[in-house]
Amino acid sequence: MDLHTSILEACITVFNKKGIKFTMDDLAKELSISKKTIYSVFNDKESLLLQMVDYCFDGIKDSENKVLSDSSLNTAEKIETILGVLPDCYQNLDFSQLYLIKDKHPLVYSQIEQRLENGWENTIALLEQGMQEGVVRPIHPIIIKTIFEATLEQFLKRDLLEKNNITYQQALKETVKTLTRGIIVD
Repeated sequence: MDLHTSILEACITVFNKKGIKFTMDDLAKELSISKKTIYSVFNDKESLLLQMVDYCFDGIKDSENKVLSDSSLNTAEKIETILGVLPDCYQNLDFSQLYLIKDKHPLVYSQIEQRLENGWENTIALLEQGMQEGVVRPIHPIIIKTIFEATLEQFLKRDLLEKNNITYQQALKETVKTLTRGIIVD
């Protein structure tokens, strides 16, 4: 693993321990390297967070591609799996702290929103395939996308999950279950 990736992985670990309030000192300690070394790769905490967002979403896209190519899953199973896909390395990521990013790092929050809103082509194609096969009710995929995005954005904008002692992973699973059971024909 290269230094860049090692720092991103450690950033996820430190974020889980300390939330958005982690410091570059915390990160350096986790990696057993100097802050100067971290700053040779990332200019500041915000650029590190921006790249962490992309790193996490790229991991999700990789997992989505594995689902899409899994011939053991039928279309309905692929839809349910792809909507709730979260790579193993992010299963312990404390997403409930992300609502704090909006005020402290608006640029990072904007990047999260942008990544949530983009990259739906494969999912929409899968929904349309499900409709053609008769396993998905005829609902415009943009409506499904909007409902899903809006729900996830609410989880990220507010401390709703934290106040109710719900992990992001639990909320995502329940959201996917609720959404797909309402669109998938039994």
